Amino acid sequence: MASHLETKVKERYASAAHQTEAALCCPVQYDKSLLEVIPAEVIEKDYGCGDPSQYLREGETVLDLGSGTGKICFMAAQKVGPHGKVIGVDMTDDMLEVARRHAPTVAERIGYQNVVFKKGRIQDLSLDLEFWNAHLSNQPIQSSEAFLEALKHADTLRREQPMIASDSVDVVVSNCVLNLVESDQKKSLFREIHRVIRQGGRAVISDIVSDEPVPEALRQDAHLWSGCISGALSQTEFLEGFREAGFHGMTLLKRDDQPWQTVEGIEFRSVTVEAFKSRQGPRLERHQAVIYKGPFASVTDDGGHTYLRGQPMAVCHQTFERMGLKPYRNLFERIEPSDPVLAEKASAFHGSPMQIREPKELKQTMSGSCSDNSSDSCCC
Repeated sequence: MASHLETKVKERYASAAHQTEAALCCPVQYDKSLLEVIPAEVIEKDYGCGDPSQYLREGETVLDLGSGTGKICFMAAQKVGPHGKVIGVDMTDDMLEVARRHAPTVAERIGYQNVVFKKGRIQDLSLDLEFWNAHLSNQPIQSSEAFLEALKHADTLRREQPMIASDSVDVVVSNCVLNLVESDQKKSLFREIHRVIRQGGRAVISDIVSDEPVPEALRQDAHLWSGCISGALSQTEFLEGFREAGFHGMTLLKRDDQPWQTVEGIEFRSVTVEAFKSRQGPRLERHQAVIYKGPFASVTDDGGHTYLRGQPMAVCHQTFERMGLKPYRNLFERIEPSDPVLAEKASAFHGSPMQIREPKELKQTMSGSCSDNSSDSCCC
């Protein structure tokens, strides 16, 4: 059942789908070439605080949370191209009506159709609300038994016809929407984002964060909540939400220097964060190592493992592979052992606390020697 705050959010954004409300967004510089094919109504009635679409790549499957009238979806459609796919999820009928009405126009202008819009709550991406509403229309709730039966059917839909399946998208994006979800549901929201992303995929989220925790008195203000203010997490809480859900490599791609608004001395500003979902697998000992190249004396990852600058740190094969990917690949050098260990012969990795690999495991010895003073045999 919708809470008072959720109802207020729906009402305010339903109104904003008909009449532009400047207070719901902060200034953002979007790629004008991507906006040219998007109808003016979509642009005027879409609200946000950043542009996650600029970080997308051709061929990706993208999920946009709180897609509104579809601006970010239509921009993403051009970024991922005809071989990519974009799914927009929103809970407000008025916003979805605008997005769906203009989708054929955008498809005609770009030459292909790769966008679909679904009705759902972003903290519950398994439940397609249009499927559930169809069931409730046929079997209206007129008793407590019918209510319990409706909840049971919702669980069946989540399991058998999930709106967004697990491990099904490459990138989850969002533009100033996570802060609208109620505090007690934010952990579920981060877990849902992690669930739907494929192994090795990522989230790119633009949102409003505060420079200190928002007090409870402000959180009870429904108008400030629906205005993307009092529901904001602090920047620390925001990053921690990704870590607790299982993400790694969280990076601030963008952080506004100046606050968008200041309320009771608390600064609220826009940030864009990128976070990655690890490839899963057994932690195997294959005698591999990674060297942190600097500039700091040491760094600690989201799993609590510390890498010393310039030292070959022993890692499992899973971590070895991860350090060759974004965002780590420019910070680490990966070293295979002189005698490689095949996966089928590898044992379980036991590397806590972190250890330095013995040099004898990693020597890349070449045949020949420089000692004979022969330029033909010298390795230099």
